[in-house]
Amino acid sequence: MLPNDRRKFILEQLSMNEKMDIEQLVDHLNVSAMTIRRDLNYLEAQEKLIRTHGGAVLNKPLVIETSFQVKEGKYSYQKRQIAQKAMNLIQSHSTILLDSGTTTLEIAKLLKEKKDLTVVTNDIKIAAELMDSEVKVIVAGGELQNNIGALFGPLTEQVLRNLHVDLFFLGAHAVHLEAGITAPTFEKASIKKLMIESAETTWLVADSSKFGQKSLTKVCHLSCIDGVITDDGITDVCEEILKEHLQVVTVEGSEAK
Repeated sequence: MLPNDRRKFILEQLSMNEKMDIEQLVDHLNVSAMTIRRDLNYLEAQEKLIRTHGGAVLNKPLVIETSFQVKEGKYSYQKRQIAQKAMNLIQSHSTILLDSGTTTLEIAKLLKEKKDLTVVTNDIKIAAELMDSEVKVIVAGGELQNNIGALFGPLTEQVLRNLHVDLFFLGAHAVHLEAGITAPTFEKASIKKLMIESAETTWLVADSSKFGQKSLTKVCHLSCIDGVITDDGITDVCEEILKEHLQVVTVEGSEAK
């Protein structure tokens, strides 16, 4: 196999497995470890991967914060399906905590028809969505994040520290099997941690595009939450590993034609 073909194969394997050991690549390609090391060094120089002890990982950029307008139109079908499934977890007379985000906004849209519920949120768009409903709404006030609609800071944290809810729907910027759930800023991660601590049960609601990604600041390991609702775009391997830590519910990931 020519060097370019080997290197293409290495990148394809990394895109599927995220991390590969030199021994694994030697077995796959039937070449010497020295040849693999040269290929890895070349690809690292091209900024395609990062060398690790005994292998390599893909050089993926960290996920950064994007505006509400950008996020709103992406994976909208999957988010609606996830929200529909989330409704099965909600019981009457319960207190629900909704994280800021477009997937949790879809849950709020379905809650408008409910009664005998209390919803706590740090998202002004979610609060506005529920304004004309019969749901009791508590806004964890604080500093407004422009172009996002989320509230954060000491005032938000003070509310959350004095809160106990039945069920928390956690949104995520990035979900990784090893790094766990991460957020683009320390402030966002701090808010999400407090929300998890305040909840009896926490379910992650995130479409499959969020998986295999990392952001700047750790929120928690996957074992710290109770379940995840996502779409069937995640790989079978990813789903099996997730099931080692929590409950996994998947929904249809593509709209029927």
